[in-house]
Amino acid sequence: MKRFSVLALLGALAACGGGEPAQDAPAAAVEAAPAAPTFGEMTIPDWYHVDEANRTVYMTITAGLTDALNYWNFNGAINGSMAITVPEGYTVTLDLVNNDPVMAHSLVVLAQTENFAAPGNMPAFEGAATSNPTSMTDATMPGETDSITFTASAAGNYSMVCLIPGHSAVGMWIYFNVSADGSMGVQTR
Repeated sequence: MKRFSVLALLGALAACGGGEPAQDAPAAAVEAAPAAPTFGEMTIPDWYHVDEANRTVYMTITAGLTDALNYWNFNGAINGSMAITVPEGYTVTLDLVNNDPVMAHSLVVLAQTENFAAPGNMPAFEGAATSNPTSMTDATMPGETDSITFTASAAGNYSMVCLIPGHSAVGMWIYFNVSADGSMGVQTR
């Protein structure tokens, strides 16, 4: 039976590089969590209307407002470049207008705020989805408008996405936030 001393083992480790790293060796990279997106000042655009006395927000969201991302955008915004904020407890009515010349679109508010290659399909709030949101033939077709109404019942960060297959994966989504402090409006980055 062979025996090794602790000193011999430590000597062998040091000879094989088991000792302290060289001073000029790079520090190990630490993967940081993704930073929260930075947005500009909160504004109230002409398509966002608030009735504070009745605790309601009304918005017109236009799919294909511009040709950005082949018309797969909400009011011209793609890939989370816009954040819409409504106060908690307010009733929200959204009109989805489809200006895309050839493609159906939908609008759903999801609890999900990332990984849109595999979006969920359950709205975060009851009523927060347009009709047939995953159907290329029965969703909101070019030239049509679909309205939804829901209560923004829980403060938090959500998203607004198109659930037609592939649309959110390539960038047809924006942030939708519900504020506990009563803040409201739209921010872009």
